[in-house]
Amino acid sequence: MNKHLIVVGVDGSDSGRRALEWAAQEAADRDTAVQAVMAWSWEGVEASDTASPQEERRRAAELLDQQIRAVLAVHGAHLPIAAEAVEGSPAEVLTGAARSADLLVLGSHGHSRLRHTVLGSVSEACIRKAICPVVVIPSRMGEPVPDREPALRTVGAHR
Repeated sequence: MNKHLIVVGVDGSDSGRRALEWAAQEAADRDTAVQAVMAWSWEGVEASDTASPQEERRRAAELLDQQIRAVLAVHGAHLPIAAEAVEGSPAEVLTGAARSADLLVLGSHGHSRLRHTVLGSVSEACIRKAICPVVVIPSRMGEPVPDREPALRTVGAHR
């Protein structure tokens, strides 16, 4: 197992960007590399009915690169962040990428139209499937959590 790798899921959402920012800071503190991973799928793509798989792969790679450049502009260009856009289910892609990592970092909510109380469906699935520790960055970092929304929820445990 590579003891010097943090994998972070990036999907173009604000929550995904905050996860990338947190992973970059954690990597700087640990003197560790970051691998930013974006899962994409050609089936059911909302952007265009005429886009080819190659076009969707290119779009995913561009979006991932934009997110990385934005984080590096704020946190310093010296951080080693590798990028990988992979076709497939987000939870499967992310847990697969994290098999050799110390840590998997995710935003709590992505682009899904469905909102869970605390976590999005990808975060929940990754917590259940990942073989490394998973850090989920809140969707509203720095803002208080409303009284009606639990601050912590146990989704799954590995033994």
